[in-house]
Amino acid sequence: MNDDEISTKLTIREIILKGTLITIIITIPSLIAFILTWTLLDDLIYGVIFGVMVYFIAMVVSLKISKKFLVKK
Repeated sequence: MNDDEISTKLTIREIILKGTLITIIITIPSLIAFILTWTLLDDLIYGVIFGVMVYFIAMVVSLKISKKFLVKK
């Protein structure tokens, strides 16, 4: 292996840290949306629907973030 191949591999620590960051980006907004909708509208079904919508939007955003910023060059 040459130096270029070694420098492009991610370490286990980097994978764990970056995975945790992506998980936070996905989970926190959807939980906040769910809890706020459930609390304000007092309807569990609307809270679930809105939370799932925010979850999928956050997944798209986190995919773009991970492709752009979290790749080792």
